[in-house]
Amino acid sequence: MTTEYIGRGDPARTLALLWRDPSRARERAPRKGRPELTADRVIAAAIEVADADGLAALSMRKVADHLGVGTMSLYTHVPGKAELIDVMLDTVFKETFADAEIPQGWRARVERIARDNLALYRRHPWILQVAVSRPPLGPGTLGKYEHELSALDGIGLTDLEMDNVLTLIGAYVHGAARGVVEAARAAQETGMTDEEWWRAHEPFLAAAGDMSAYPLAGRVGSASGEAYNAPADPAGAFEFGLARLLDGIAALIEGR
Repeated sequence: MTTEYIGRGDPARTLALLWRDPSRARERAPRKGRPELTADRVIAAAIEVADADGLAALSMRKVADHLGVGTMSLYTHVPGKAELIDVMLDTVFKETFADAEIPQGWRARVERIARDNLALYRRHPWILQVAVSRPPLGPGTLGKYEHELSALDGIGLTDLEMDNVLTLIGAYVHGAARGVVEAARAAQETGMTDEEWWRAHEPFLAAAGDMSAYPLAGRVGSASGEAYNAPADPAGAFEFGLARLLDGIAALIEGR
């Protein structure tokens, strides 16, 4: 899986694109009956391409084809692919706090953050292919950070602890999301359901050797297989891990 790194583009051009003024981009209907090409339209089309085909399939030419325009016309609005990926990520980050209701109680708020982020990965699986150790410094990224910090403000954590808790939640959801997304795509990519996969492998596994050498694997694997009717249950594992994560944060707070 190809990993894209944020910040490869020209910083000045990237920041100008991230902080562009939408009110200055007026869409007019030219003679061909299509709305005028704008940065917003290019970014939206790029997100649609990545959602459908993955980040590896993203190219300026493919975005242009999606819009029905020439490739070179995109460069009037977006400097290049590197800057485009930065602003794509910043744009989808806005989905986590747009018109978001804030639950009562820190635990419910933190749980909401985790679920909103998991939902974001499900809508845009290509985010898993982006390294965000150097996040895009745009309004979506900063708005997301502000929104999520507000869930932890005033509950007894220091500023550094608030940041570390968000990092912990983000890392947990990122790992869980990979399993959830891969499980959802497994049937599509292989052409087999989990049950069909198991039925195809079970006879060969039974004949492969003495399974008594793996008593714990056999016992736990059988119990989980019967419960999940699948090799694994990423969604259930997410729920279990999230509850334990919240318990750990609660212990930190109560320890004060």
